[in-house]
Amino acid sequence: MSSMSSVAGLSKYIRTFPKKKTVALMIIIESIIVGILYLFISPFYNIPLTNKLIQGGIFGFAILGVSTLLGAIIQQYEINLFNGINIKQKHSLLLSLISMNIIAILIIIGAIFSLFTNVDYLLNSLIFGTVLCLGFNIFILKSTTKLKYVESLISGLNQPILVFIMIILSFLIRNMENPITIQFIPFIIKTILASVVFILTIYLFIKILEAPMKKNLGINLFDMLSYLILHINEDALTLEKLFDKMGEYVDTVVSFISFKNDKGIKSLFISPYVHPGPLGDIGGSNMPTILANKFNHFTMVVHGPSTHDLNPVSVKEIDKIEACVKEGLKEMEYSSKATQFIRYSENKSKIGVQFFNEGMIILSTFAPEDSDDIECGVGLTMMTQSKSVCNVKDSIIVDCHNSFTPESGGVLPGNSEVFELINLINQIKKNSEYDSIKVGVYSNPMEDLSSNEGVGQSGIKIMVVEIGNQRTAYVLFDANNMEKGFRQEIIDAVKDLEIDEIEVMTTDTHFVNTLSRGYNPIGINNREKIIEYVKEGIKLAIDDLEEVEVGTGSKIIKNIKTFGPNNSTELISTISSSVSVLKIIAPGLLIAAIIVIYFIVFFI
Repeated sequence: MSSMSSVAGLSKYIRTFPKKKTVALMIIIESIIVGILYLFISPFYNIPLTNKLIQGGIFGFAILGVSTLLGAIIQQYEINLFNGINIKQKHSLLLSLISMNIIAILIIIGAIFSLFTNVDYLLNSLIFGTVLCLGFNIFILKSTTKLKYVESLISGLNQPILVFIMIILSFLIRNMENPITIQFIPFIIKTILASVVFILTIYLFIKILEAPMKKNLGINLFDMLSYLILHINEDALTLEKLFDKMGEYVDTVVSFISFKNDKGIKSLFISPYVHPGPLGDIGGSNMPTILANKFNHFTMVVHGPSTHDLNPVSVKEIDKIEACVKEGLKEMEYSSKATQFIRYSENKSKIGVQFFNEGMIILSTFAPEDSDDIECGVGLTMMTQSKSVCNVKDSIIVDCHNSFTPESGGVLPGNSEVFELINLINQIKKNSEYDSIKVGVYSNPMEDLSSNEGVGQSGIKIMVVEIGNQRTAYVLFDANNMEKGFRQEIIDAVKDLEIDEIEVMTTDTHFVNTLSRGYNPIGINNREKIIEYVKEGIKLAIDDLEEVEVGTGSKIIKNIKTFGPNNSTELISTISSSVSVLKIIAPGLLIAAIIVIYFIVFFI
């Protein structure tokens, strides 16, 4: 499984929030219910049932409801004042509601304990609950809003302070049957001591989590999380700023095939050694569509050999790929000669080969076995080897990326698949029988299938190549890999059509990776509908067949800023180490802090 996909999978924890009116109503109703429950459970309020209902409701709403609603309003104002991101009014209300629930649960627990000890724990429960919700607020705000720690602290203090104000006002102005004498100084001292302990604990906790990312990559973990949430909620590209900070300039390759008729270019086939990631619209994630749209003719952007190390740090880096291709097209020489499509296989590795003019294309797949990205160095080895063995000027390497399971691993130097691919290339025999060439194309965005179903903006593109009496269908889905077994299902479904060979590819777009899962291969559902698109597309591409000339080209992309060699791995390993630290330190640190706070609140 792609390591970066595991990060994209974090997006499944981000949910759509209820409307603010709904949350506000929940706050009012819950606060009233908690107040009533407290008076019913506590043994210290022997008053008539009607009084319990009325006084309990007023008491709960005054202490919890009012403080929660006002706290959310003030918090939103402060976040805007501090130029925080992500948190809108509905989010502040929901955060305050969760905090109120923490306090409410402790109030009810305290009332239950009062039944057995004949001690009223209301004030202690309120102090304990508000201190816990203060720590919770600070951590959530720091994690999601890009606020500094002190700013998160200030914004997180609103609700606890308002709760205390309402407690004091409530007990001062109400004459209950068994009023509790408030000792203000001990009350304030306990609250301050407990709050300081938890504030320092959360600060230490955050510093421990931030340290690995800052040390290894020079970026802030919580800034990255805040920008990730902002991107998922609002499609903002702010996360690119962090990637740009950790990115490196590299040189890589783009190869391409151009098919030209009397009117100009009919079809362009591009294989960049640049990876379409990391997710959503960030960096090069939607590169297959963005790059294809930069040309005024049918363009297929396939998945070249590349991993997340070669993710562009920003969308603008795609312009460098465009410039290289357009420069190569100006230099391109065309002819009308090409050879038929031939397959070679060894163990789990398979390649499909076709020669065009002075170049060749190699389609690599491991189906029906599963696989993930072919590493760039492996692709360069395949390119160099094939150019030498077959005596061609250009070799266009394609990672078909068409058989996936969550356990799929990449093809890296040292893997057995690499040697199988090299052996296959050594077996290629260049066919000297060149023939004229016809090409027909088809494109459909498949708008009735969404990105949630694994379909990117470019949908499906098909190019049928006819050489002599052989027709080969190149089928490309704008998708992040393909569910294992679906490729063969497609091949079997088109056997009756007027084609002799077919290969099914995906672009590996990561545009589809901000939704239900970090990886989102096509073919999980709607298989029959997708197959109908393939059938229709092949038929229409055949109807579109016409004689063309063909040319091939390759260019080195200079100084394209990507994640850089090993940086994506470093990012994942750093996040993993932070999670490991979290699992080990968090429980002990938080439990120790809660024990200290409990001692301060209940025994001092």
